[in-house]
Formats: sequence, C-alpha cells, structure tokens
Amino acid sequence: MPHWLQLMIDSLPALLWAGAKFTVPLTLLSFFLGAILGLITAVTRLFGPMPLALIARFYVWVIRGTPLLVQLFVIFYGLPSVGILLDAFSAALIGFTLNVGAYSSEIIRAVISSVPKGQWEAAYSIGMTWSQAMRRTILPQAARVAVPPLSNTFISLVKDTSLAAAITVPELFQSAQRIVATTYEPLILYIEAALIYLALSSVLSSVQVRLERRFARYGGMMEANR
Repeated sequence: MPHWLQLMIDSLPALLWAGAKFTVPLTLLSFFLGAILGLITAVTRLFGPMPLALIARFYVWVIRGTPLLVQLFVIFYGLPSVGILLDAFSAALIGFTLNVGAYSSEIIRAVISSVPKGQWEAAYSIGMTWSQAMRRTILPQAARVAVPPLSNTFISLVKDTSLAAAITVPELFQSAQRIVATTYEPLILYIEAALIYLALSSVLSSVQVRLERRFARYGGMMEANR
C-alpha cells in the first residue's frame, strides 16, 4: 500500500472524530443561533423604532465590513484585555453566530420585503394582529424564498469553521495541523481535510436541492389554491 494512502487511512479516524466533536456542533449551533439573531435583526430593521433599527444596521455594517478571522481574534484574544475571558469554543460560537446573524438578516429582510403588501392587508382584513400576520402569513411565504440563500450560508459556514483553528479550537482542520506537526506530510493531510469538507458540502448541497424542490411544490400548491 502506498505511504500516502496508509497515512490518510491512519489519520482519518482522528479527523472524523474532530469533525464530529467540534466542527459539526459548532456549525449547527452557530447557524441556529445566527438564524434567530438574523430574524430579530431583520424584523428590527424593518419594523422596529428608529434607535433600535439604527443599532441593528450598525451591527450588520460592522460584521459585514470586517473579516471573520479578525472578528474571532477580537473575541478570543482581544476581550481578555478588558477582563472578558472565553474558552476557545465559546469564542468561536459567538463569532460565527454574530457573523451568520448579520448575513442572514440581510437575506431575511429581503425575503420579508418581497412578500406583497396585499398579503398584509388580507391578514388584517380577517382580524389578525401584526404578530399573527407575521407568524401565519408572511414568514411561511418568506421561508420558501429564503431556503436557497440560507442553505448556501449554512454550507459556507461548514467551511468557515476551519478558521476556528486559528483560535485553538481542536476542530477538523486543527486536527489535521496537529498530525502534520508529527508526520511532516502537509500536502497529504491538508488534501485529506479538504476532501472531508468537500464531502460534507456535497451532502448538504444534495439536501438543499431536495428542500428547494419540496418548497417549490408547496409554493405551487399555494398558488393553485389562490
């Protein structure tokens, strides 16, 4: 068996374990919390009072205008200088959540704005309150449109979690770095890590296609019932 293949086989369990223990939880938690933050931010910008809307806009402006790696460094290495100490995983979770929240808020804001005003009027005409109209009429329609861009955000987040290695989170990529430090085979190990990320992205892309088809059928049924 070739040396490179044996090395990839020997290192695969460690890489997969690091991915299952840190990369996957970090991705899922960050996306879930970030989507909630994005929804709150989008609704605040669209319907909130001016002071809160300005704060939400400022948050999105800062996060979208600065590199994610810099944000992680500020949280993990910078905050201790003002007395805020965070472990690596928590710092990464906060950083990725804030980043996802900013980008997803723009997606959610756009899709909510794309729902025709007639849908609001129809909801109000049957006695719904604003919150009921948002929950029962607007968000279900917006969710169908938001699936593709939010799915792309999720897939990008899987790959972006490799940046957590820079703040010592022992996720998949840092596990590869540690093995490289003992084997001195960077090309083989980094290619193996890249292939694992590629496999994860491919699976998620397949799931995204199925979700889009399901929501497309749902949208077609809604249009037929009007």
